[in-house]
Amino acid sequence: MSADRSLPTSVRVVVIGGGVAGASIAYHLTELGERDVLLVERAELTSGSTFHSAGLVGQLRADPTLTRMNMYSVELYRRLQEGEHAPSWVECGGLRLASSPERLEEIRRQIGWARAFGLPLEEVSAAQAKEMFPLIDTDGVFGAGYLPTDGYVDPSQLCYALAALARSGGAVIHQSTRVQGIDTARGRVTGIRTDHGRVECEVVVNCGGMFAAEIGRMVDVRIPVVPMSHQYVVTDSFFERGERPLPTLRDPDLLVYYRQELDGLVMGGYERHSAPWTASAHGYDAVPADFNGRLLPEDWDRFGEITENAQVRIPALADVGVRKLINGPEAFTPDNEFCLGETEVDGFFVAAGLCAHGIAGAGGIGKVMAEWIVGGEPELDVWHMDIRRFGPHYRSASYTLKRTVENYETYYDIRYPNHERRAGRPLRTSPIFDWHTRHGAAFGEKSGWERVNYYERNAARGDESLRPQGWAGQHWSPAIGAEHVATRDTAGLFDETSFAKIEVTGPDAARLLEWVCDNVVARGPGSVTYTQALNSRGGIESDFTVTHLDDQAFRIITGTALGGRDLGWLRKQARSLGADVRIADVTGQLACIALWGPRARDILAALTPAELTNAAFPFMSSQEITVGDVPVRALRVTFVGELGWELYCPAEFGAGLWRALWEAGEAHGVVAAGYRAIESMRLEKSYRVWGSDIGPETTPYEAGLGFAVKLDKPGGFLGRDALVAQHDAGVRRRLRAVTLHDPRQVALGNEPVRMGDEIVGQVTSGGYGYSVGQSIAFAYLPVPAVAVGDAVSVEIFGRMVPGVVAADPLFDPKSSRVRTDAGEWPRTNGTFGQ
Repeated sequence: MSADRSLPTSVRVVVIGGGVAGASIAYHLTELGERDVLLVERAELTSGSTFHSAGLVGQLRADPTLTRMNMYSVELYRRLQEGEHAPSWVECGGLRLASSPERLEEIRRQIGWARAFGLPLEEVSAAQAKEMFPLIDTDGVFGAGYLPTDGYVDPSQLCYALAALARSGGAVIHQSTRVQGIDTARGRVTGIRTDHGRVECEVVVNCGGMFAAEIGRMVDVRIPVVPMSHQYVVTDSFFERGERPLPTLRDPDLLVYYRQELDGLVMGGYERHSAPWTASAHGYDAVPADFNGRLLPEDWDRFGEITENAQVRIPALADVGVRKLINGPEAFTPDNEFCLGETEVDGFFVAAGLCAHGIAGAGGIGKVMAEWIVGGEPELDVWHMDIRRFGPHYRSASYTLKRTVENYETYYDIRYPNHERRAGRPLRTSPIFDWHTRHGAAFGEKSGWERVNYYERNAARGDESLRPQGWAGQHWSPAIGAEHVATRDTAGLFDETSFAKIEVTGPDAARLLEWVCDNVVARGPGSVTYTQALNSRGGIESDFTVTHLDDQAFRIITGTALGGRDLGWLRKQARSLGADVRIADVTGQLACIALWGPRARDILAALTPAELTNAAFPFMSSQEITVGDVPVRALRVTFVGELGWELYCPAEFGAGLWRALWEAGEAHGVVAAGYRAIESMRLEKSYRVWGSDIGPETTPYEAGLGFAVKLDKPGGFLGRDALVAQHDAGVRRRLRAVTLHDPRQVALGNEPVRMGDEIVGQVTSGGYGYSVGQSIAFAYLPVPAVAVGDAVSVEIFGRMVPGVVAADPLFDPKSSRVRTDAGEWPRTNGTFGQ
């Protein structure tokens, strides 16, 4: 494909990178009517990682959004195959072998997901797998999953096809054009500088692949990708082709994958001893400027593990020659998910870090990114791929490398629920970390923070017989139930320092927050408001509390992992409004300790002169008080459904505040508790969690959060028009609680929910409620087809577990415990520990 002759001096959108992602985005932009598009490529199209990709296309992923994106890719490749620019799409089906009982469990769980997505994944026996792929030895194979719509494609032909369609839609493509700089003004992109001249533009899309981090550094944006050496072989011919091509084949227990290549195979895998390329603990990636259309030297020693494993499953490979060993760098991220979206620089987008499965996602990536660029927001919930999920600690070359290497080397490992990663820990710790360690804390990690899951020393107070069956019983401890029950009985002390804290100050602080929030938040200093922030479709972009500090100051408390996302989103809204505000992340400046439970008021009263009655300190309010020797901002809020306060203090006072509360609470039976107990208590109270129960594709009315929507707010709010339309028309689905008849069966998320034989929904989150003695799952179910009291079933690892749609919340439905006044003693309305 020849380059257009002259570089334009001005366009609206510049796409940097002529691989499959860049070509797909350019094509999809033109499909949406965006004609003013320039794609620049430093060398030739496909000359980065695309030309050496293996080309497998598997659709099912743990993330529902990525699964939908991959399904769209397959639809697109089918369509292209029937047209003028066929990319050699082969819809041969895909097999995933289970070489262990645990892997077969995983496949059965995936079959449930697939049904919810409409994918025809089915379980087949080892003998059936051999019929489909006669070359395999089924010794040690317990079964397999088969998806007939999977396949493979020629990556280079796919890229050329998309580029040709982009050009026919009006996009301009310039090869051998190297970007040397990106210009910005007042925080937004204004143009690019190339070795052929400058181009003014409004939007830059960084699709630089292994060069993406280097391009990001041109505007001081950190894109945490690491080029990893990834190898596969192409064998000599050794079998006769049948009427149908062999399905793609993965054996994750042996770390290997295969696909047919003429009369031979492509075979590769993810070795346990990986090799990052150019990146180090002391320096960022440094890909040579002339590394275009090139491969790395063959590394047969490192490939030995993969070769041996591959011959276990296909013994004939021991006697087959190798046509070539491909060793090409692929850009991987620290969590094996794509880097997509708009960065902190307005107009600077990224689509990189495709982690060796970018060919499967390329169609979906192009569609999602084009919609994002044209519409100003993505139409799908892409949080797990949003570049804003990476906090400032990923600016560290060392930390990024540790996490990426760990991820690559465990690529095919089974991810059990509550599995904790190990690399780069501990990094971010609260002032109470040493106390937790001395008292037997079992730590989890989120966004670099060490957080207490539970204290193992509390296990003796728990009940081992409550251990859930199957996967939910992995990484579980009786301590979780003990801490739950103790909090409901007396009081629990929780370290929530990791919660993200954002302060919005300035003359327009109230105006900005009233525009982005669906609830009224400028209620006067001392008020605390629970609210959502919406997109233009009425979807929930954020879910947080807002504390009104003074006339021009507010503090937002949001999820640990959501601070960067919410910070970036708020700043973008402020710029679009022209608001005179300062928006600052103050997370590390403040410790946060939560004291919740029936004895919370008694414990706190012993440490403060402040009046703590309902009249003096009502629910959803805040005050500046002292606790022991410590100045504190106390918020009377809850996320567990109990009386109590969140106490915020400068970080240097955190250890002292915890010590004072602990010592005062011992006489009242206080227990130090962790996040796993919080999770079980919030399930009983039907408190929603952003990222699972709610998100950009769900509205407050669907989520049962209509009480937080104030349609009559003066001046309106972002997303109001969409909510008005939905309010008038009525919702078609609603988030419901389902209780399962077998309390030891626990849903983990994504399981299909059935009414009779029909799939009517999908689990968003689930767990066990120790106060109500029931297994609880949340799911969006159709209205009015499914109502409270209806019988449903949830498919858990291939088994249909019966349940019922329950009225929620299940525990203390009137929330009387939260509003207990001084001198009152709440009574438990559930059965502990059953």
